[in-house]
Amino acid sequence: MARISLDCSNSLPGIPLSVLSVPMENKYKCQQCLQVLRKPVQAQCGHRFCVHCFKQLTSSGPKPCEACRQEEIYEEPISILNSNEAFPDNAAGREIASLPARCLNQGCNWTGSIKEYEAQHEGRCEFERVQCEACQSLVLRTEKDRHNERECEARTLNCKYCKVTFNFKDIKAHDEICVKFPLQCKDCGKKKIPREKFNDHIKSCAKSKSACPFSEVGCKSVIENGKLSDHEHGSTMEHLRLLLPMVMSLARTRAEAPGAGEWQEDCGLGLYRAPEEGAGAAASVQPVGLEKKVSALENIVCVLNREVERSSVTLEAFSHQHRLDQEKIENLSNKVRQLERTLTMRDLQLSENEQLVRELQFCTYDGIFVWKISDFSRRRQDAVAGRAPAMFSPAFYSSKYGYKMCLRLYLNGDGTGRGTHLSLFFVVMRGKCDALLKWPFSQKVTLMLLDQNNREHIIDAFRPDVTSTSFQRPISEMNIASGCPLFCPLAKLAGKSPYLRDDTIFIKAIVDLTGL
Repeated sequence: MARISLDCSNSLPGIPLSVLSVPMENKYKCQQCLQVLRKPVQAQCGHRFCVHCFKQLTSSGPKPCEACRQEEIYEEPISILNSNEAFPDNAAGREIASLPARCLNQGCNWTGSIKEYEAQHEGRCEFERVQCEACQSLVLRTEKDRHNERECEARTLNCKYCKVTFNFKDIKAHDEICVKFPLQCKDCGKKKIPREKFNDHIKSCAKSKSACPFSEVGCKSVIENGKLSDHEHGSTMEHLRLLLPMVMSLARTRAEAPGAGEWQEDCGLGLYRAPEEGAGAAASVQPVGLEKKVSALENIVCVLNREVERSSVTLEAFSHQHRLDQEKIENLSNKVRQLERTLTMRDLQLSENEQLVRELQFCTYDGIFVWKISDFSRRRQDAVAGRAPAMFSPAFYSSKYGYKMCLRLYLNGDGTGRGTHLSLFFVVMRGKCDALLKWPFSQKVTLMLLDQNNREHIIDAFRPDVTSTSFQRPISEMNIASGCPLFCPLAKLAGKSPYLRDDTIFIKAIVDLTGL
């Protein structure tokens, strides 16, 4: 018999009975896990096991078959389970694979065969609840990643400030001690100050308030750190007035202090009287107090001297910085003006390019041009109201290097046709190759309003009057328009007109190229 592979690291126990959509026959049940056989193996006694269950049973060596004992058919050596005497039961496997199956998970409507269940659905069902390895709670498979990242109480996180790893439940405690945690200064409003640098910021914060260094001599001002220098500079005289009484008091005290002893007259004789014991102690204490006051005054004077020097240096630095700032502002202003000029030129160039693109989009070089005019009703209302009485077509050419021409249309008429007709005119424009062309322009021009049923077009044609300035070589952008003021009665565009469909009309111009 075939030897069964011992590698069952990827195998699973039997398929749950409830997966089957039909009652299970006993022959499809694993004798060990009592579930539907998965990769069935048949022992030499005839009982079937899942390959996973059989390997577990025989992992420590051959064992008696408990199913044989329960059925009271135990017989050695046939009833001894041995991996060397078992073989895969492919026939049973195929029968089981074709059994109807359904999904166990609540809310899932999947159905199919056991084979499809194992290959396509098992372990992939969106409604399956799986256990979180960290907090042991059950979550839907589709929500497992979100649970692990956002909801799991036992998930580990890296502090986004100091990168230390800790459990989510400890996040608040960690925030209280994180040296990189951002704090906000209540005085100046500055945010994102790391906790480790917050004390240094408080000491240097321009908005943080502290008592004046001369508070020991009577100054009661409480000022912001950034304005301390201004206060000391502006209150120098006041500080000196506060110091004066203390200095005078010290001077008087020193002048009035008796020496270690003194001469006194007694009965007309000059005698020296030594100081009394108590007086000596007081005398010894008094110089100590004077020394402390003198030392304090010397420190204050040193502070004042340093402040004067610092103020001078700061003033000079401010003056220098002001000059640098003025130069920088002037340079930036010049750059801004230069950029504005460049931007204006670019806008002009862009406008010219857009106009060129529009011309090229509709441009023709064979003397035939079809002009599509949509949104006819609105355009005509604008013409009636006088907002846009005329409109020009894109340019077209008689050839690549030929005459440049366009059409001019009055939707409410012009001249004798005002209010009653469409007026359509032909315009000769100045072109790049006019010097190579024959002047005056003398080609026949045909103008048409197209019937969109292709039955009866409205047509008008004319040959140019060669004496008219309209057909001489243009000296401006375009010559005076010439054409048909009574080209088409407006009545023909009313109702269900074949010339007006979907609020659109088509006008066609044909230039006879004979002789060119």
